[in-house]
Amino acid sequence: MSCRCTLTRLHGRDFAIVWIRVASDDACATLSLVSTHVLHEWIGFTMADLPRPFRHTKIIATIGPATETLEKLEALIEAGVDIIRLNMAHGSVEWVGEIIARIRQASHHVGRQVAIMMDVKGPEVRTGPVDAPITLKSGDRLELHTQPFQVVDDGVHRVSVNYPDLPADVEVGATVLIDSGLLRTKVLEKTDDSVVLEVITPGSLGSRRHINLPGTRINLPALTNKDETDLRAGVAAGLDFVALSFVRQAADIVTLQTFLDELDSCAKIIAKIEDQAGVENMEEIIRESDGVMVARGDLGIEIEYHKLPLVQTQLVNACQVQGKPVIIATHLLESMIQSPIPTRAEISDVSNAIREQADAIMLSGETTVGAYPLEAVEVLKNIVESIEPSVDGQINRRIQLHTPKAKMLRSAVVLAKELGRAGVVVFTRSGFLAYVLGAMRAQEVPIYAFTDIPSTFHQLMLPWGVEPFLMDFSDDPEQTIQNALAQLKAKGWATRGEWLVVITNALADDKIIDTLQLRQVNGEA
Repeated sequence: MSCRCTLTRLHGRDFAIVWIRVASDDACATLSLVSTHVLHEWIGFTMADLPRPFRHTKIIATIGPATETLEKLEALIEAGVDIIRLNMAHGSVEWVGEIIARIRQASHHVGRQVAIMMDVKGPEVRTGPVDAPITLKSGDRLELHTQPFQVVDDGVHRVSVNYPDLPADVEVGATVLIDSGLLRTKVLEKTDDSVVLEVITPGSLGSRRHINLPGTRINLPALTNKDETDLRAGVAAGLDFVALSFVRQAADIVTLQTFLDELDSCAKIIAKIEDQAGVENMEEIIRESDGVMVARGDLGIEIEYHKLPLVQTQLVNACQVQGKPVIIATHLLESMIQSPIPTRAEISDVSNAIREQADAIMLSGETTVGAYPLEAVEVLKNIVESIEPSVDGQINRRIQLHTPKAKMLRSAVVLAKELGRAGVVVFTRSGFLAYVLGAMRAQEVPIYAFTDIPSTFHQLMLPWGVEPFLMDFSDDPEQTIQNALAQLKAKGWATRGEWLVVITNALADDKIIDTLQLRQVNGEA
């Protein structure tokens, strides 16, 4: 099934939409003119109240100075962004409540809801402040001090570091990378409160530069005081996802989950894999988390750069085995921070993520400080539209299904694929069923997930191929099904006579049973 649409503004926020829908088993196209207007009621919002080409791969955009106004947020949402990310490495607690409220306001104006992800800063090892940038030449000595130190004019450069256990953790001969790997150094010697480095790659050292310690296990907490303060504000404002930085082990996820439980938050946790420890422990981390972000910025520094594509594929496959969403992040369209078009290499990189069937692809600097944020979103959509139809349509057979109901879900997508021009309808309060259906990776089979829980509705914006709908459930299961089918028809997702595979509960002899039903829109089953 494919669609094409053109969107013409009439007045205010009203639109005329001319769209063509072509079924895979029907060479004829249906042309219809639809008028839509902004929905003023919360119930009934969907990801796609404005018809658009069906897209399995979700788009995440990070907001910043280039996009945080109400007008730009509306434009991002209207352009098709599914999740908006708040990068708390550059955000304050005061900003959190204000920006989340503005995002919700923008969604209301556009008539299309998005999810909100808070990316907490997490623990970092950084150098301290310097009065002026230090020029470092190859062979120079650089001392990192964990305690106050005396400035001596002996030709050795000295800066403070914010990690007291650094001398205990690093070994002589180890590599220390500073400023995102631009400065490469080697440990020559150490004391109880200092580490002496030899500069290998020259450069300039400014204030508070990030330090990477490839292969070194550091003893830092999963959450910092800033993270906890930011999370309290985010939970109060209604965030949907929390991305945890520098996840090294499953215990880090447990720490965050415990904190969220104390705040009575149902936010889902996304584990950011960005160092060697996270890669080594990926299986247990994926098992404990609700999803994974392949954070290729730090990860590409922490591991050998030529192995990054292999690790990305390994993480994507591991997530698909466990049925967990996976996000590909960092440097997707980095050149578009300053250029209106991407490089050919970036196009290939994004295409690779789509072919690997990642759940989502994420923009960072492109939409925070970039000159072309909307163009970057459009580029991602165009690549998705071109590449997705070329992907092998085989259902994910690697996923581990442990219950009869989970196996029934696989039967549902197999049936929908064989029918052609058919989607799967599922009713869920926790979101679990829809997440499993998305993990099946049934190409050209949309998953229509209906829920009556607003938080679940937002969290269903992440999994691959899932289109969420917020709708009241009736006490009568049959009425709930009919209401869902009516919504799909009214919003242009299904037309009269189309078949849908419906997963729901039914009452039989006073017992509730799981059922897989075949329904026809406005027709007899």
